Amino acid sequence: MAKDLKRDFFNRPTFRVARELLGCFLCRKLGKKIIRLQITEVEAYDGPKDKASHAHRGKTARNAPMFGEAGRWYVYFTYGMHWMLNIVTGPEGYPAAVLIRSVSRRSQASFCGSLASTEGKISGPARLTKFLQIDKRFNNRKSSRKTGLWIEKGRQVSPKRIQHTPRIGVAYAESWAKKPYRFVLRE
Repeated sequence: MAKDLKRDFFNRPTFRVARELLGCFLCRKLGKKIIRLQITEVEAYDGPKDKASHAHRGKTARNAPMFGEAGRWYVYFTYGMHWMLNIVTGPEGYPAAVLIRSVSRRSQASFCGSLASTEGKISGPARLTKFLQIDKRFNNRKSSRKTGLWIEKGRQVSPKRIQHTPRIGVAYAESWAKKPYRFVLRE
């Protein structure tokens, strides 16, 4: 069995966590099946000065999980139709999280049941949450097997395989929109 990532992994600087999540496995228990998907793309949202972050204007009922304990999920609804999955990082009180944008289903022997032969990528955070049936029930819950949603350690990824780009869909954040806070695992 692979090692589940615990609070100490997430209780570190956001950019380090974001880079090291690439190659790890996002795991979801659905009924008796466990689905393991390799994380291939993430975006970092780091602190109150980050104008693309929900925490930029301070703590609210919606973004409160970002200010909480590292290793908890921050799941929010957007555009009136999509759930977004983030994992909280860094010390309590400092609002930071990593959005999981894309995963790979390719050659995943750890898929269970009828999903074992599925191949390809699930690209886009809304497609990901829809596929894994993730919604507000996970908001502010710990990443753990008990909650049915967790992250397992993957293979270490060479820095040469990580592409840094600007985040997607945050043009409103002015100069912050151009910062290379999106991390993509190259094929």
